Amino acid sequence: MANKKVLLIILILTSVGVHFAFFGHPNETVFDEVHFGKFVSAYYTHQYYFDIHPPGGKLIIAGFATLFNFSPEYSFAKIGQAFPDNKYLALRLLPIVAGTLLPIIIYLLALELGFSKIAAFGSGMMIALENALLTQSRYILLDPFLLAFGFGALLFYFRWRRTHKIPNLIAMGLLGGLSMSIKWTGIAFLGLAGIIEFIDIVRTISFKRVVNLILYFAVIPLILYFSIFVIHFSLLTKSGDGDAFMTPTFQSSLEGSNYTTDPTLKPLNVFQKFIELNKEMYTANATLTATHPYSSKWYTWPFMVRPIYYWNHPSTDTPTESKIYLLGNPLIWWGSTVAILYLLISLIPFRASLRTRQLTSLLLLGGYFINYLPFIGIGRVMFLYHYLSALIFAILSLAYLIDQQSNRKKILITLLVISALSFLYFSPLSYGLPLEAGSFQNRLWLTTWQ
Repeated sequence: MANKKVLLIILILTSVGVHFAFFGHPNETVFDEVHFGKFVSAYYTHQYYFDIHPPGGKLIIAGFATLFNFSPEYSFAKIGQAFPDNKYLALRLLPIVAGTLLPIIIYLLALELGFSKIAAFGSGMMIALENALLTQSRYILLDPFLLAFGFGALLFYFRWRRTHKIPNLIAMGLLGGLSMSIKWTGIAFLGLAGIIEFIDIVRTISFKRVVNLILYFAVIPLILYFSIFVIHFSLLTKSGDGDAFMTPTFQSSLEGSNYTTDPTLKPLNVFQKFIELNKEMYTANATLTATHPYSSKWYTWPFMVRPIYYWNHPSTDTPTESKIYLLGNPLIWWGSTVAILYLLISLIPFRASLRTRQLTSLLLLGGYFINYLPFIGIGRVMFLYHYLSALIFAILSLAYLIDQQSNRKKILITLLVISALSFLYFSPLSYGLPLEAGSFQNRLWLTTWQ
């Protein structure tokens, strides 16, 4: 137990250190903050906006920012626009907290999955030292919540399977619902747990487990998901930029819209609004045709072929330039891809009588592919960060394979030392620290990283 506490303390200190280093830098708008900053501000102006993602993440950030007397004084007009004061820190704080908690969640989840203490620790440390996960958590972005809630739901699900205590199932349902409310891809986490549970139901024919499946895997998450939209509608009561996406009947309930005074239109109730907005979100996701120079195809993500520029700032008095680049830690990223390929190959001589190792391999591969394969059917522009949920399962797979080796402690320590050195080498691109042109080019290992 003492060893677990020591390992956990080391992991917490590492995660806090890497996430909060240079907190607030740069004091300029970065990448998709131009969108999410505006959406968060809309809850203060009450002007209706439209986004292709559910409102959960934006509402969480907006609600938290009220504690710091945030007011919508920024336009978030373009990347690189300077913030006039420090209030923007309130908007970046919760995503970075979620990013800080993620390695700890993965450590605890690995223990629930039966990993040794050192392998669980290695899993958490690799998450903390993964540059892309770090970068994605430092700004007003949604993925830190998606990952923390989603993997938190899995943590409580597997804790329930061990303890059979209902509060764990309730926590799973609530966190799963929150994950869905950030992005629809959050459904994959409950989906994975639901598939495991359904297989057990088929094997045991248990009425109690059927009730659990319906209540905790569907009813609780959906009630929470719907409730978040109720709050969303109650705050966005005025006409805004999002009006054009909605029907005249929907717009008739918005103050100042072109249809407010139309006597032929009966305003929708909250259930009708909920259905219309979700339909429109689906349509917008399916028909989005915008392009981006740093977009990438799903089949390139495991090889980190195309990272993303988030921000750049040339120095006026030194021959340096600061850049923020969504680029993963190559050792961890590519090593995890090898681990997935190895697990797939190792399952080829599949045995009907499954052993514990095979079950764990199937679980990790299932988590990986349920978070990865759905992107095959998405036609709109996509980016490397869409792979992050699957990446975490790949990292767990890498730690799991090392855990099967007799000298696992030596292998993991060596891997973590090299990963830390790799993290430090690429960290200027994660934190936006100044680099000379030659030093920057030395970090572009592939021509597609240009």
